[in-house]
Amino acid sequence: MNILIKLAVISLFGLFITFSSNVDAEPQHEQHTESAEGEHSPDQDHDDKTTDEHGHEDEHEESIEIILTKEQQALVGIEVEKLKTRNLNYTIYAPGEVKANGYSSYLVSPRTDSVVMKRHKALGDHVIQNDKLVTLFSESVAEAQTTLKISKAEWQRVQQLGRKAVGANRYITAQNDYELAKARLLAFGLSSTSINDASIPLGEYTLIANTDGAILSDDFQQGQRVEAGHALMLLSDESQLWVEARVQASIKLDLPRGTMAQIKVGESYYGATVSQEAHTIDENTRTRVIRLLVNNPEDALHPGEFADVYFSMSTLKEVMAVPENALMRSADGDWAVFIELADNKFTSSEVELGRIFGDYREIFGLETDALVVTKGAFFVSSEIAKGGFDPHGH
Repeated sequence: MNILIKLAVISLFGLFITFSSNVDAEPQHEQHTESAEGEHSPDQDHDDKTTDEHGHEDEHEESIEIILTKEQQALVGIEVEKLKTRNLNYTIYAPGEVKANGYSSYLVSPRTDSVVMKRHKALGDHVIQNDKLVTLFSESVAEAQTTLKISKAEWQRVQQLGRKAVGANRYITAQNDYELAKARLLAFGLSSTSINDASIPLGEYTLIANTDGAILSDDFQQGQRVEAGHALMLLSDESQLWVEARVQASIKLDLPRGTMAQIKVGESYYGATVSQEAHTIDENTRTRVIRLLVNNPEDALHPGEFADVYFSMSTLKEVMAVPENALMRSADGDWAVFIELADNKFTSSEVELGRIFGDYREIFGLETDALVVTKGAFFVSSEIAKGGFDPHGH
């Protein structure tokens, strides 16, 4: 009897342990299931489909494609070119102005206060060296001429007596006084011929042309009193002139001395060479000046004329570039070009921009041999922007 009771107790205890084990095991199974679902949930599988092998999201949106027949393309002037890398020859434009050559110009001005007595040449006249330009009168010149006459007479007397008779000191002093009086008149602008011409009235002197050229300005009137340094005339040799081109400060140009350029004045073109480049920026125009030399043997060009300046440039290395008018803004604001696909289909392709080469722009992001729309891009852009197109091109 006792044995039976013990067996019954043992059986009940075993059932209790089994029941407890089952109850504890169920939460563990549920926890494992939640973990598994966290790794392989349907939502996660869907998200995986929107991420490519590089970790970029794929929005499942295809580029819009349109079809333009050959007739349509010809009608609106669409042109397509195969994209390739190349050494690009390009032109940079800059406005310019023809100016007198400052290195071959001469400013005619009195070197002492004077009165204008007579003009010998007028504005626009062509003169040759030693031509008379203007006659003036000056009290200072009159005093200097008087001093010269006195010192000249003394010097001649001393020379006749000889160094031994007058002594070395007087001899040297007389000579120096004469030379000093003569140098003073030369400094006033008188020529050696006029200094020795006794027929010229006292105080009068004539300024002459120091070079061949044309009179570009004559700012004076007869009878006018002018101060020393006042510009009476500007005399310039116009056989070679300056052209000053103003280039935008943002444009980086390597223009060593001797670089060739073309200038256009009116309907005529002239060859020019770079002679100087300013290293400062004009505060008013925010441009820098490139100075060029242009030959003017036929006197066709004149200072003050406006000019169009074209610099011919070339890239040192091959680049991939398209005309500026081939670039358009995409819907999201990025730059894009339009590509011709097979069967007269066109689509857009975003690109990154690089350096500016005149009317061309360096681009990145396209493969070579792509057929890029170089003319008519605006029409293609407007067609793509129109509503009612199937984004899948059907």
